[in-house]
Amino acid sequence: MSEMHEIDYQIYGDDMQFVEIELDPGEATVAEAGGMMYMEDGIEMETIFGDGSQENKGFLGSLIGAGKRLLTGESLFMTVFYNQANVKRRVAFAAPFPGKILPIHLAEAGGELIAQKDSFLCGAKGVSVGIAFQKKLGSGFFGGEGFILQRLEGNGWVFVNASGTLHEKHLEPGEIIRVDTGCMVAFQPSVNYDIEYVGKIKSAIFGGEGMFFATLRGPGHIWMQSLPLSRLAGRIVAAAPQVSGGGKGEGSILGAVGNLLDGDNR
Repeated sequence: MSEMHEIDYQIYGDDMQFVEIELDPGEATVAEAGGMMYMEDGIEMETIFGDGSQENKGFLGSLIGAGKRLLTGESLFMTVFYNQANVKRRVAFAAPFPGKILPIHLAEAGGELIAQKDSFLCGAKGVSVGIAFQKKLGSGFFGGEGFILQRLEGNGWVFVNASGTLHEKHLEPGEIIRVDTGCMVAFQPSVNYDIEYVGKIKSAIFGGEGMFFATLRGPGHIWMQSLPLSRLAGRIVAAAPQVSGGGKGEGSILGAVGNLLDGDNR
């Protein structure tokens, strides 16, 4: 594992958050491409190929790291922000959707964190962003978000996106909780994770909760989110035909009547 950079940070905002990271001279932070909000003079950017965890690990190592990122739906490249000045400088990264930014010190979490794919925002230089497959290929595949997870490794700070309200829970040894696969944000590696079939076809089809749950067994900490981006996007797509008329009484019969009166129903 490469040397981790120690960084200081401050999170601003309530439901539209961004994190400002303070870098000492020579320190660096790594982030997903497109996440930067602003940076002060003296910060230099460098795009790297792979997961950003190590330098000089050769083309093959970088290729493997990039392949892992591609499987989680991320870009093949990451961006490193170096403080080249001789004084402290700041760089900020914004969350891509409404919610919370979860700061986790990996050393305190056991050196590793399993997180929902697309959840990593930024972290100290040296963080490894890999993949963690669900053990049962079939249930993982049909479980949607729970199939491929991100494995964050290192001993410094990482910052993870959570959509909606963030809820943290500690599971005692043997304690079990079942979570919608989209509502899971992250958990410690000590937590046993599996995807479980609901068991009743009628409940799965008509209950609206999906056919699979993420089953987590303690001990360890887990973090959950109240509004998965996939759920929000699904509601927006479902409502799109009703609002496409553009205006009066969207989502009701009045919308159609209004369109007829306006001559919009062509």
